[in-house]
Amino acid sequence: MAGLILNNKSMALCLVLVICGFGLCLVSTHAELQRFGQPAKTDGTLSFLVLGDWGRKGAFNQSEVAVQMGRIGEKLDIDFVVSTGDNFYDNGLTGKQDKAFVESFSQIYTANSLQKQWYSVLGNHDYRGNAEAQLSQQLRKIDSRWLCLRSFIVNADVNLGFIHYIQANNVDFYMNGHDHCLEHISDTESPIQFLTSGAGSKAWRGDIKEQNKDGLKFFYDGQGFMSVQLTQNEAEIAFYDVSGTVLHRWITTKLLHSST
Repeated sequence: MAGLILNNKSMALCLVLVICGFGLCLVSTHAELQRFGQPAKTDGTLSFLVLGDWGRKGAFNQSEVAVQMGRIGEKLDIDFVVSTGDNFYDNGLTGKQDKAFVESFSQIYTANSLQKQWYSVLGNHDYRGNAEAQLSQQLRKIDSRWLCLRSFIVNADVNLGFIHYIQANNVDFYMNGHDHCLEHISDTESPIQFLTSGAGSKAWRGDIKEQNKDGLKFFYDGQGFMSVQLTQNEAEIAFYDVSGTVLHRWITTKLLHSST
């Protein structure tokens, strides 16, 4: 699963992508997590795709989802991809030389627009196998896009960017996988938006329990993925199905407050 935080530095915003094993959340920028630089575009915007629960050697619509990711990725000129875990089904990788890495990743996400950095974390299915294999530098030698850690942060400057720093550790979005669906829930007690993208191939397709519908904005139990676009004062979240059709779109704005 993955996390996203944004923090204000003077009159600029620093987008911090916090990726950890169990969800996207805002934490202190002083946290002892490994950091990676991720530059924004020259106009100060960022865009990326979010995908989870996918690695099935192209079967069960994984390849079809990958094609649409490539199309949307090109349209949005994405900067990177986030994988929220359960990268290789059903039982992770057996080791660093497991052919499933190439068969489920390198040979599937082949579009030019997807030849960007992938920030990945481990899901419960990944821990069923050799979790250390996915963290290995050896996989980066096989495919340089791959970057998988238990947790890390990505800094990306967004000039006069999207979310101002209201208070320390303010959370705006919580993005995760694990649940085999696409879902958007607005917290009923705070501004937090809970965004699930866990349908890169594995999907419930009707095999679900009764839901708590408090704050539920959107739910889809088929395959698909999510996109995130951040501009100077706006965020746009979109969910797509296996055909690349937009199923749900949510846009929000926030004004940037001066720190003086």
